[in-house]
Amino acid sequence: MMIIHLIRHGKTVANEEQLYCGVTDIPLSEAGIADILRLRAQGIYPPNEGVYFSSGLLRAVQTLHALYGSVEQTAIPELAEFNFGSFEMKSYLMLKNQSDYQTWIADGTGLVPCPGGESKQVFTRRVIKGFHFLAENALRGKDIYAVCHGGVIGCIMEHLFPDTRDFYQWQPEPGRGYTLTRTLEKVYSYKAI
Repeated sequence: MMIIHLIRHGKTVANEEQLYCGVTDIPLSEAGIADILRLRAQGIYPPNEGVYFSSGLLRAVQTLHALYGSVEQTAIPELAEFNFGSFEMKSYLMLKNQSDYQTWIADGTGLVPCPGGESKQVFTRRVIKGFHFLAENALRGKDIYAVCHGGVIGCIMEHLFPDTRDFYQWQPEPGRGYTLTRTLEKVYSYKAI
């Protein structure tokens, strides 16, 4: 049996101000740190015995250390959040009248990239490659802890459990996530964190 814990980083100023923040490397906000510590005190997180990974972005690394202390961790760049390109650190209100933004949000194919950023299709390929790396490490017998991003977790869950929820419905709140269990028959199940 294989176990992978996917945990979304805590809140940032970008979350609080509803800004698109993908690859911009910002820290947790004060409220984000407080929320993570509160959730940890409630005992919602799995015990800290395993192998630790993050996207390598500051907000993910800070969350990992707030939850599990100064554990050694490996950064997996493929688990970084969506690259919003020129839309990074801007809100819907700032972008809503731009034609390139309207084209991107209307795209149902996943093929239209943000200017200077990624398309959903490119993002999905990258994230699933990173997830396969996690799964290979999980086969070594230890629980895997991966602190990453809402879009990354949504992408993984949509990939593993198609036709149940969509990408946005799978995205957990900051500090939350899912524990994935895979049987020897390669069947996945999940439990919310």
